[in-house]
Amino acid sequence: MKKLLCLLAFACVVGTSAQNKRLPQLGKDPVEKILRAMTLEEKAAMLVGVSVEEGSSLVANVAGTTCAVSRLGIPHTYLQDGPSGLRIDTVRKGDTRKYYCTGFPVATLLASTWNDKLVTKVGATMGEELNSYGIDVLLAPGLNIQRNPLNGRNFEYYSEDPLLSGYMAAAIVRGLQSQGVGGTIKHFAANNQQSMRMFNDARISQRALREIYLRNFEIAIRESNPWAVMSSYNSLNGQRVQSHRGLLTDLLRGEWGFRGVVMTDWGEPRITVDQIHAGNDLLMGGKPQQVKDIVEGVKNGALSEADVDEGVRRVLRYVLKTKSFKGHQATWNPDLKAHAVVACEAAEEGIVLLKNGRTALPLAKDEKVALFGVGSYNFYANGLGSADVNTPYTINMIQGLANANVSIHPRLDQYYRQYIANEDFQLGEANTPSWKNWFFGYKKPKEADLDPSFIGYRAKDCSKAIITIARNAGECEDRDYKEGDYLLTPTERKLIENVSKAFHAKKKPVVVVLNTGGAMDIASWQGLVDAILLVWQPGEEGGNAVANVLTGKVCPSGKLPMTLANAYTDIPASKNFPLHYKFSWDELLRPGAEVMAKKDLGYTLYEEDIWVGYRHFNTRGCEVAYPFGYGLSYTTFAYGTPTMKVKNGRCKVAVKVTNTGKVSGKEVVQLYATAPKGKLEKPLRELKAYGKTPLIAPGESAVVEMDFPLSDLASFDEDRMAWVTDAGTYILSVGASVEDIRATLQLAVKRETVKPVKTRI
Repeated sequence: MKKLLCLLAFACVVGTSAQNKRLPQLGKDPVEKILRAMTLEEKAAMLVGVSVEEGSSLVANVAGTTCAVSRLGIPHTYLQDGPSGLRIDTVRKGDTRKYYCTGFPVATLLASTWNDKLVTKVGATMGEELNSYGIDVLLAPGLNIQRNPLNGRNFEYYSEDPLLSGYMAAAIVRGLQSQGVGGTIKHFAANNQQSMRMFNDARISQRALREIYLRNFEIAIRESNPWAVMSSYNSLNGQRVQSHRGLLTDLLRGEWGFRGVVMTDWGEPRITVDQIHAGNDLLMGGKPQQVKDIVEGVKNGALSEADVDEGVRRVLRYVLKTKSFKGHQATWNPDLKAHAVVACEAAEEGIVLLKNGRTALPLAKDEKVALFGVGSYNFYANGLGSADVNTPYTINMIQGLANANVSIHPRLDQYYRQYIANEDFQLGEANTPSWKNWFFGYKKPKEADLDPSFIGYRAKDCSKAIITIARNAGECEDRDYKEGDYLLTPTERKLIENVSKAFHAKKKPVVVVLNTGGAMDIASWQGLVDAILLVWQPGEEGGNAVANVLTGKVCPSGKLPMTLANAYTDIPASKNFPLHYKFSWDELLRPGAEVMAKKDLGYTLYEEDIWVGYRHFNTRGCEVAYPFGYGLSYTTFAYGTPTMKVKNGRCKVAVKVTNTGKVSGKEVVQLYATAPKGKLEKPLRELKAYGKTPLIAPGESAVVEMDFPLSDLASFDEDRMAWVTDAGTYILSVGASVEDIRATLQLAVKRETVKPVKTRI
């Protein structure tokens, strides 16, 4: 592979072989010796990312590179998106072959597996593709908290719970880094909305920060040692995150011991000297002016050379770990067939069965199914923007069911194909390829308005109905509480009503498949149908994975990583979240004072504090559509009496799980803690550990072991600026969801433990 020429040519000097013999070389000489040999301009250049030019020899327009200083043996390294798989262009200059990557399920689905080993396998498979295409670092995983279901980027994140989010992100990172490539945990921190994401000031209490919005990152760093952390655009309690030394240096490196590189998110705004002083090592997106800013900052005393040296030191240590430094040659030939098997396996295990009445599922072998809904054809494998993956294919519902030998009524198939073709023709001009359409999504046909008599004929000659409802979202825009997004459109609701009426009149069940990256309203219509299968955005093999669950080839074992509320207004964060506001591109980059003064745009009050998701619903006794950790199966499980051991500062709980049903299946076991009464109000239950059984045959059992450090029992006391573990008796609850508790244990803590922190964020 030819090396890219650095845009910052003055800093990337190609020395002669004679010069190289007299100069220290990275990898052969200590990093400190390399650092002493660098000019100030070269140091500055090492801290500024280089965007790859169009028409490069790489297969992709990679998101960015680090600068090379060839006279000192420092090569370029390459960084690329994204969270659902490596995002590359399909074409390579001078090559007629098309190149693709595997589209894996979105992060929310991966979290729904509750299976760390499987998610690590997904990360390792992604890592293999990075190696194939010569990429050193994946700009993923994202693990911000799903504070509100309308965050446009929630599908890139894992959960409303920081522990589940942290362990899932750690699993992906461990998988990636097992292949010699790096993971980047992002967006650090409290980047929980897309509206004004570059400027919004998240105003959060110290307790909520520590227990909810930083805890996920702390766990991921502790459990996986990622190569990189990406600092987010937003402000936090009045200070821009990318200029926040207390966050990026004192807490991240001082308290938590992070030793990797910190990079900024791409693009504006750029406050170069402040960003370097705060602890950013790579200013990504990178512009030559930023190199000049660093040099001038050192010369005029605005920036210490010690800050520059520390950043360069960390970048050099990162470069030493990369495949690019080690001379790895890209093969351009990933094993996409084998990787698709992993993608399908992950999708199958993260699909959540929410409802299953009238023995609607699984489908029988000889059934003829009426498949309704535009979403059955326009199936979303993953979300928009930097999460998009150029995949070799996407299996939709029609293809998946056909592959599973399920008979689909041909008249419906013919109708939808003709309808979608006509709608696509009308949308042709609006969908002219452009970066805006790629980023914000191409317009899709709206749901078809079917004549009730047409539906009635299908009820006569089909045994069951399946309706697919699809939603998509992406970065830069939040979703909205409106019809066609969080809510059903009138046409979608009419379709569900008419299909249910016709099929129920014949005593035949109706199944709804939800192909969505995030939560949506279910409570208002769930009573109309018999079964609901939440398949998220399941990657390129989605249709096959869904069909395997629908037919019972795979027994569903996914559990919800968030609460599905009865109503959006029941969600505490609904009171402090932007709605009904669409931005122009200029406003996104340069918002005016009027926008910045608006609540939930210029600033957002996290008034719900720690009461996010199930912490609120479960503690306050609020009814929900489906609770955190919930998911049905085609079989049943019995829990034995759990045991507990406390040793070396850790608590281990083990429980025997027996399959009491008629088919083989897997069960997710969740461990929650209830704290004794103390100074602070605490949630009724908080997740502390979880585990998943292997596939258990009917009548067989497996022991699930879960453990956690006793320090995880602590809550954050703002008055003392300390993590405090109260003395007293803690109730440990073993359950199938936060509301389905099967057994409890008592854990005695004899004395209070106080662990002060130094940094107020």
